[in-house]
Amino acid sequence: MSTERPKAYYTAVFLRGSFRAIKQSMAGKADDGLPCWLDTRMLGMLCRELKACSEEPTLPAEAHAALESAREACDQLLSRCPGGLDSTLCHRHLDAILKALQRAIDALAKAPVPAAPSRWQSATRYLLHGWKRHS
Repeated sequence: MSTERPKAYYTAVFLRGSFRAIKQSMAGKADDGLPCWLDTRMLGMLCRELKACSEEPTLPAEAHAALESAREACDQLLSRCPGGLDSTLCHRHLDAILKALQRAIDALAKAPVPAAPSRWQSATRYLLHGWKRHS
C-alpha cells in the first residue's frame, strides 16, 4: 500500500466498490415497487467497516462528515432490511451511501500525507528493535 494516501482513503474506495456491486446486483430496478431483499450479514459487515473508518482520529473534517453521512444512510438501510423496503427506496439509500463515500474519497484524496519518520526516529527504532531481540 502506498504511503501517499491515508488508510481511510483505501477503505472508502473498497466500501464504494462494495456498495456499488450491491446496487448493481439488485433484482429490482430503481423505478419498480418490488420488495428489496438484501443480505443483512454483508450489509452489517460493511456498516461496521464504515463505522470503524469514520472513527479514525486523523480524518479531515470534510471526510469525517461524509463518512458519518454514509454511515447514517447505511444504518437506516440496515434497520429496514430484509424486505422492509421496496426497490425504489433501497436504491435511494444506496445512492445516498455512494454519494457520501465519493465525497469522503475526494476529501481524503487531497488530505495531507503524514510525514515520513526522520532519520533519528528510524535509527532509534532500529536500535531498540535490535536491543529487544538480544535481551
